[in-house]
Amino acid sequence: MPVGTQATVKAMTREELEEINSQIILGNTYHLYLRPGDDLVNDFGGLHKFMRWDKPILTDSGGFQVFSLGDLRKIKEEGVHFRSHLDGSKHFLSPEKSISIQNNLGSDIMMVLDECPPGLSTREYLIPSIERTTRWAKRCIEANRNKDKQGLFAIVQGGIYEDLRDKSFEELYEYDYGFAGYALGGLAVGEPREDMYRILKYSTPKLPENKPRYLMGVGEPVDMLEAVEHGIDMMDCVQPTRIGRHGTVFTKYGRLVIKNAIYSRDDRPLDEGCDCYACKNYTRAYIRHLFKAGEILGQRLATYHNLHFLLKLMDNAREAIIDGRFKEYKEEVLKNYTMGKESEWIKPKSI
Repeated sequence: MPVGTQATVKAMTREELEEINSQIILGNTYHLYLRPGDDLVNDFGGLHKFMRWDKPILTDSGGFQVFSLGDLRKIKEEGVHFRSHLDGSKHFLSPEKSISIQNNLGSDIMMVLDECPPGLSTREYLIPSIERTTRWAKRCIEANRNKDKQGLFAIVQGGIYEDLRDKSFEELYEYDYGFAGYALGGLAVGEPREDMYRILKYSTPKLPENKPRYLMGVGEPVDMLEAVEHGIDMMDCVQPTRIGRHGTVFTKYGRLVIKNAIYSRDDRPLDEGCDCYACKNYTRAYIRHLFKAGEILGQRLATYHNLHFLLKLMDNAREAIIDGRFKEYKEEVLKNYTMGKESEWIKPKSI
């Protein structure tokens, strides 16, 4: 799911998102509350009309951003007091406030306000944090004034501990009537990859099969395929747009830093066999030139390609599942992707 933090996926137009077959995008509750304000968005008829996007939108609760503010926030049972990163003004985010903002934004999927523990938190920290997240989730259900049109997802926490993941899910499942789906939070936040995979393998099958399963904050191809193998349906990450704006692109054979001088005379497209607009129309040499010249088009083309790459990766994974060959598909993708600099496609070629 492409991330549209400020009601826009950075460097992409609505038409371009439709071209690459984006089915759903994300909006950021924290940022949209601060600017332009959820009341203003509501006055325009919600995010769909404000940004002219008629496909589904998911909004996060704002919790991750607030809890990332460090000394600028204070956690209490009623909610979180914090200062804006924009101007230092004081604000308060409670479960009720988060849902009210998301109701105003009019997203199709809302997330509960959870306490987002720091990466590699201790058991002693996580246990009361999980219990608070459960209490806040119940308050979110009660606060939702638009249950028929906006689905609410729960967020399972618990760090890298299987029993705490069980504790979080079992507590939340008592309120299953109020949830349209379940997310796994607190992963891809600095823990070793093997720990993330272990928790994915353990926790995902325990989530209800009849509701979407959402892994938050994951956008690396190898991690996405691992998640799909264990039953994850939805993922999001700012990574494809962020690294694209800084000159790194995904390819079939791993990442390629297009700004590197070795590609200054390379007349090939960004990726072998890619049918995206950037690859069909421009060479590596030209896109590198755009980056070195500080031209915005370079960022746009790299972003377009990266989002197309990941969406195509998931389209192909879906087809492989339907055809009963996902294991073979995953093995083939990983074999190529991990070649990296050993691949002839990553090595430079001069005209």
